Amino acid sequence: MGEVTAMITLVNTGDVAMVQRGLMKEAEVRQAAVTAVVDTGSTFIVINEALRAQLGLQIRRSGSVGLAGGKRSVCTYTEPVTIRWKDRETVSYAVVLPEGKEILLGVIPLEGMDLMVNPSAQCLEGAHGDEMVFMLR
Repeated sequence: MGEVTAMITLVNTGDVAMVQRGLMKEAEVRQAAVTAVVDTGSTFIVINEALRAQLGLQIRRSGSVGLAGGKRSVCTYTEPVTIRWKDRETVSYAVVLPEGKEILLGVIPLEGMDLMVNPSAQCLEGAHGDEMVFMLR
């Protein structure tokens, strides 16, 4: 299987809440359309510091993470960010790899949007077809 990428939009969830409360205009919501590498070995969404700053995401905490090849690194975790793919969306914390170059879309956001990787077509698709299904087990 080759590398699977997806066009996603990341939205500052706090900004959306401010709009809903009438404290901010919708046009002021910080968001970015990016190409992400779909990484089923990653847990959350992984962004770099430049994207974190562009979206205005606040740091929640720092912690150790395991990287490919067995290395460990100390990274920061942000407040929740909204992740949109086509007509689906979910909310997840983001891991910030300061030296990261690629945006990685991990399994928690994939599950949150009811998506799976189709390895033969090298794309994302709905795990339960075109309709998003929430699994309550």
